[in-house]
Amino acid sequence: MTATAPRLRLAGIRKSFGATQALKSVSLDVAPGEVHALIGENGAGKSTLMKILSGAHQADAGTMELAGRPYRPETPHAARLQGVAMIYQELNLALHLSAQENILLGTEPARAGWINRPAARARARAALAQLGHEGLDLDRAAGRFSIAEQQVIEIARSLLLQPQVLIMDEPTSSLTPADTEKLFATIRRLRASGVSIIYISHFLEECRVIADRFTVLKDGETVGAGAMRDTTLDHIVTLMIGREVKDLYPRTPHEPGAPVLEVQAAASAPRLRRASLQVRAGEIFGLGGLIGAGRTDLLRAVFGLNPLTGGAVQIVGAPAGRATPRGRWREGVGFLSEDRKEEGLMLVRSIADNITLTKLGSFGRLGWISGARQRAAAQRWVGELRIKCRDAAQPIGQLSGGNQQKAALARLLEHPARIFLLDEPTRGIDVGSKAEIYRLIGALAAQGKAVIVVSSYLPELLGLCDTIGVMCRGELAAVRPRAQWDEAGIMRVATGSG
Repeated sequence: MTATAPRLRLAGIRKSFGATQALKSVSLDVAPGEVHALIGENGAGKSTLMKILSGAHQADAGTMELAGRPYRPETPHAARLQGVAMIYQELNLALHLSAQENILLGTEPARAGWINRPAARARARAALAQLGHEGLDLDRAAGRFSIAEQQVIEIARSLLLQPQVLIMDEPTSSLTPADTEKLFATIRRLRASGVSIIYISHFLEECRVIADRFTVLKDGETVGAGAMRDTTLDHIVTLMIGREVKDLYPRTPHEPGAPVLEVQAAASAPRLRRASLQVRAGEIFGLGGLIGAGRTDLLRAVFGLNPLTGGAVQIVGAPAGRATPRGRWREGVGFLSEDRKEEGLMLVRSIADNITLTKLGSFGRLGWISGARQRAAAQRWVGELRIKCRDAAQPIGQLSGGNQQKAALARLLEHPARIFLLDEPTRGIDVGSKAEIYRLIGALAAQGKAVIVVSSYLPELLGLCDTIGVMCRGELAAVRPRAQWDEAGIMRVATGSG
């Protein structure tokens, strides 16, 4: 990439929300045809900065230039008209509308006041073809697609605008490795055509592969920037958290004991066809496989959220019978959903309400809850998990995604659970926070807790788990000790080729 004048330049951007200073002084520049990685911990200011750039917020101070001209969009629509498009981490689809309607929403081709349906279909199909998904059913409602497929629809909608600057916030968080490669191919084509891309991701390895340059934010300030080829990931991590992370996957000494969970030929329509496994106290059991292979379905069946259509699940020491989520909580089983926004958290309620939700009876008598005791219990986890917030009384919907995830995990710790079912527990969490979560999971195993971790991130499975099972097309195809797996081996089993 040759040196050229920046297409986008931000200097001294500041933004406060009441007494909270989200951005203190942020500077950033992006050249035409450049992929620029924006990196930082949760709460570093990335989302606020991108909302300012995309017109959702207005900066309190600082300047922005787009193609050499002052840039200050009043609304997201104004930003889109000027050539700046944003793909948010939290999907923003009209779930009752079809895939085609979502892709074309607001940009439908019309003739004499009527939508030109053949042209609309051709444009939607062409946008999907750029992502390698031209076979996606355009007439199906968006809400009937998987999260990964919904992400593809969201990206296609943004590409349809042919933006000058495209902002991608964790675009691969719900994509399979194959879909991620297709996305990277699209990004490279966009870069070759001169589009400037701001790429936000907690997966530093992804940033290394796809980005030309990087900027690191910490506590609302720019703390480092440079060419990706001239730096190391260790240096970027040090900039992010202000200290070195010597071991991202710490191995807390623990020794698996007696079985606490036994699953025998479990099936649950429509995706889970057959799964048998045994998990021991003090064991970290990883579940790998492609999205849609049945990993989440297995966890939900164990927890009683999805009914079994075959086989059996037995919590050792608990009576056999039909499982319900309420019953599983009583048996010491805790579940962390991959979809915290829709079913994992009450976004309008406080952090304290969310953390103590499953044991409210222990904070009062005769139907009355002691708010002071509830908040004190929650505040302890706020401190231990380093949840960035004002206090435990703050509405959880005001926190960054990573801090919301920590609070969701704190609920299981407060209950307390003895068997932890964790579905993508570090999705959307920064590197420093991931290391904290990994240490916590190791500590749980050392205390004799059983932990099942579903993860699409193979280094996480290999670095964290004692045993790994891989699912393929609804079946648990192989279960082996961690030492007998590598990334290639997991992918071979996951794709049915090994």
